[in-house]
Amino acid sequence: MRKSRFSEKQIIEILKEIEDGAPVVETLRDKGVSKDTYYKWKRKYSGMETGDVKRMRELEKENAKLKKLYAEMALMNDALKDVIEKKL
Repeated sequence: MRKSRFSEKQIIEILKEIEDGAPVVETLRDKGVSKDTYYKWKRKYSGMETGDVKRMRELEKENAKLKKLYAEMALMNDALKDVIEKKL
């Protein structure tokens, strides 16, 4: 996935500026952001503060790690079941 040219802090600032009443079209044009990107950001970051984004990123990393561990354990469990079935 391509990295955004805006930091998460900048994204939140742009969203807050629009929430505070700035015209959407003009703000997006000034910042060089498309409407599609704005709506993606709004869906993901709406109502967040900078600290919340950091915590969300940490949770996403932890979630990915747990999913990987679960997949490894499930694979090991299947392999052990196959070995037990062959012995019996």
